Amino acid sequence: MKESVVTLKKGEGRTIKAGGMWIFDNEIGNITGDFSNGDIVAIHDFDGYPMGKGFINENSKIRIRLMTRNARQEIDSDFLGQRVKNAWEYRKKVVDTGSCRIIFGEADFLPGLVVDKFSDILVVESLALGIDRMKEEILDILVRLLAQDGIRIRGIYERSDAKVRLNEGMERTKGFIGEEFDTNVMIEENGVKYFVDVKEGQKTGYFLDQKYNRLAVQKLCRNARVLDCFTHTGSFALNAAMAGAREVVGVDASQTGVGQAARNARLNHLEDRVTFWCRDVFELLPELEEKKEKFDVVILDPPAFTKSRNSVKNAVKGYREINLRAMKLVKDGGFLATCSCSHFMSSELFAETVHQAARNVHRRLRQVECRTQAPDHPILWEADESYYLKFYIFQVCEEK
Repeated sequence: MKESVVTLKKGEGRTIKAGGMWIFDNEIGNITGDFSNGDIVAIHDFDGYPMGKGFINENSKIRIRLMTRNARQEIDSDFLGQRVKNAWEYRKKVVDTGSCRIIFGEADFLPGLVVDKFSDILVVESLALGIDRMKEEILDILVRLLAQDGIRIRGIYERSDAKVRLNEGMERTKGFIGEEFDTNVMIEENGVKYFVDVKEGQKTGYFLDQKYNRLAVQKLCRNARVLDCFTHTGSFALNAAMAGAREVVGVDASQTGVGQAARNARLNHLEDRVTFWCRDVFELLPELEEKKEKFDVVILDPPAFTKSRNSVKNAVKGYREINLRAMKLVKDGGFLATCSCSHFMSSELFAETVHQAARNVHRRLRQVECRTQAPDHPILWEADESYYLKFYIFQVCEEK
């Protein structure tokens, strides 16, 4: 069957021309040929210049996701195999692969697909119709590739239950791909052991993107009193305790998360120094301030306060509030680790929000480090959605 051709309007396609991976619905002039949603189509500029191939979905505002810039490239098993191999070889060079993100969507030129490795388990998240059709073939390729390095994958679990699938006209789904297995998987990261619940945990079960940020905080925590806010399953808190903190308090609004965090503390024999509270952070911080509590290190790892451009203003208020409250709880000369995981909250806006919070409470910030997501979550320039995590460590000084 002859390949369908999508032709852009004159002056459109700015994202794809700048190196990005997406073409939006309002950028398309016309489409020739028959196709079904999810099919691979050829992409031409307004003047007929070939720009590559991608898969199309008329249900989505992101109408086409680019697979290749080579207009003659066949999207076949060999092509997918090379993409997967490139992704794995990159991880072997830049991260500890015991547990890591092996495929990160557009940043690995496999748009809409995420694959995380937790020890000998893979968790897959498919967010686009075209890649969903290729998902099982990609996973078969990956399992065989890992076997060549002596890594036997025990099972695969799908966590394609994110709301954004609805934007693609797809149902949310989760479950085993292949044989069933115990979905509580033990991993080790930075010397800390965790049970990861790949079935019920948030996203794919565990946030691998903060791996080296957790390690960066360790050096500040020896003999320190530490407050870890939005602790989830206790990862920053346990890194602090493992580094020799004398007392750690981890706080999360989820009783399930707090239960998992306490279990992880026992797994690492740290329960004597780490306490977890199920509380709303926004309510707790003013209470601690009123009691004149002070900490050597305060860590803020909140969920994304904004998932759209329309709610950025409210997100700024939330980030400013928790940061100024946290700064009041840090001892003079102590440290604040703070982050935003929303790509709609730009690095400039987040920095200005934290700076404003410091001015409001008359604190001076000395930047120790400015970090981002771990390198198994590579940032593809011109694909803004791949850059989302902003992470700062500050020394907090009272004005004198």
